[in-house]
Amino acid sequence: MGAVTIAVLGAAGLILAWISIEIACKPCLKKGREAIDRNLNPDYDPDDDDSNSIHAPLNLNPSSTAVGPDPVSVSASPSSAVKSV
Repeated sequence: MGAVTIAVLGAAGLILAWISIEIACKPCLKKGREAIDRNLNPDYDPDDDDSNSIHAPLNLNPSSTAVGPDPVSVSASPSSAVKSV
């Protein structure tokens, strides 16, 4: 009877440990599982993925920038100057 009790407690401990790891590492495990699913999908083409497209616009909100009719002739004040690196 003692061996059965130890086996049941060991199995319960393993199950609880697995559940706690799944809960604690859920975001990381989710991203990893999505990547594995994409790689195992024969119909997946990374070139069709729009999120990593090289042709994606750099300015995601173009309506927020006001550009005059001739951007070259418009002088920017120091407070509205855009610095690029």
